Amino acid sequence: MATELEGTREPIVDDQQGPEASPFSPAELARLDEALTMSSRETGLRFTLYIGELPTDTRAGAEDLHARSGGHPADSVLVAVAPDQRVLEIVTGSAAARRLPDRACALAVLTMTGRFGAGDLVGGIVNGLRQLSDQAGHPAANRRRT
Repeated sequence: MATELEGTREPIVDDQQGPEASPFSPAELARLDEALTMSSRETGLRFTLYIGELPTDTRAGAEDLHARSGGHPADSVLVAVAPDQRVLEIVTGSAAARRLPDRACALAVLTMTGRFGAGDLVGGIVNGLRQLSDQAGHPAANRRRT
């Protein structure tokens, strides 16, 4: 089962058994969708979320998902969470990486994994997305800094 959410459209639950088999309640899906939408609106970057199994080389798998996520990958950020594998990957496109350096992503990972360890997958993702958007800032503010 894989769940993909994107900040610019309705949540997608990609599961052979239908959305009713999702591990997330409708309220949790709404929270995730809202966090993605707000992150994308506030920053001008395109945030996407993948929750599901990744290949053995988790980084390469996440990078492949990022490349195939549509839109402009340079301005995109993918948060890939593989709960059963205990893996979290953040992939940034080239333009997004200028606003979200590795250190900012590492801090968001710490925030998320702390919540995951407490059994709060949704809260961890929501807090991590907020942290990433705060770090990336508003696109107009970033133009003034350069």
